[in-house]
Amino acid sequence: MPRDERFIERFSEHSRLIVPAAVSFRALMSGDGQAEVHAAEIARLEEEADKITRETVLAIHRTFVTPFDRSQILELITALDDTIDLMKDTGRRVIRYGVGFTPEMQGMADCAVRATTALRDAMPLLGSIDKSADNLSAMSVEVRRIESEADDLLDRGLKALFASGESPGTKLTIEKVYDLVEAVVDRCEDVVDVIDGIVVEQV
Repeated sequence: MPRDERFIERFSEHSRLIVPAAVSFRALMSGDGQAEVHAAEIARLEEEADKITRETVLAIHRTFVTPFDRSQILELITALDDTIDLMKDTGRRVIRYGVGFTPEMQGMADCAVRATTALRDAMPLLGSIDKSADNLSAMSVEVRRIESEADDLLDRGLKALFASGESPGTKLTIEKVYDLVEAVVDRCEDVVDVIDGIVVEQV
């Protein structure tokens, strides 16, 4: 019976691409004048991640024995891929809007770096869930704490925005950017949701 032992390896490879993408995303938010360069690097990493996603989906269909439920494998690789896809999309749209980056936006981008790093470090643990359940649970708590921090930064940034003298149109554009940046961190929490479900079923 066809058996593919590389699912955990693919998850780990994919997550190792998301971290430098998040670092480039944070650099894009720095306002260093190199936004196009950072966006291009995110796009390059996203293409590599897409290859791993395609390989994983194909492996689901051709493999009889999988480390856990096929639907969970698909959910996890999709959630990971959505994270880097959103970074690419957000980077392009932020450049298009041409808004200035606030400290709160930059702080939220920092949250994305920390959350993706936690995911990357935890991904190999899925190969031994019974032994790593506590560490995976700790990672889940940490990523959710980071996501909550990003929410607080969003609230603070929007409060300052609506109290400012910017025009209604400018306020709307900046609010869209805030929502996009915050959504990147939300996608990290989506990955955690899938991992939590896997751990519950496996332990």
